[in-house]
Amino acid sequence: MEKPYTVSFDNIGALPKVAETLLQRFPDERFFAFFGSMGVGKTTLIKELCSQLGVKQNVCSPTFAIVNEYSDRHGEPVYHFDFYRLKNINEAYDIGYEEYFYSGYYCFTEWTEKIEQLLPEHYLRIDISETSGVRTLTAIQKKY
Repeated sequence: MEKPYTVSFDNIGALPKVAETLLQRFPDERFFAFFGSMGVGKTTLIKELCSQLGVKQNVCSPTFAIVNEYSDRHGEPVYHFDFYRLKNINEAYDIGYEEYFYSGYYCFTEWTEKIEQLLPEHYLRIDISETSGVRTLTAIQKKY
């Protein structure tokens, strides 16, 4: 298991390097579970990760749709979930989360704490916090 990766930054201009580092440091990870409060930058970092993967579509939070599907530079799907509006865990079952989570393609999840018991056995947990305009990101591989 990799050591945690922690980085602090106070400028959105740092995000391309942060995203590039995440993808390089954890090349075998396909499931990125994001944790952090509203407005901390989860969606913004996911946009940059998608950009690094060659996604050309407009990347936006799927707050109402729950999941957006994009295509990477190889035409493979990239899934972006926002579970903020989930009322209960059954809604995740209703969208067929297993097909996405276990597809082997990139999955980025926001508001992951709402579906934490459904996470795959192997994923990258990314916690983002903000204090006085400085954001701190910690990424750690989780294996059960």
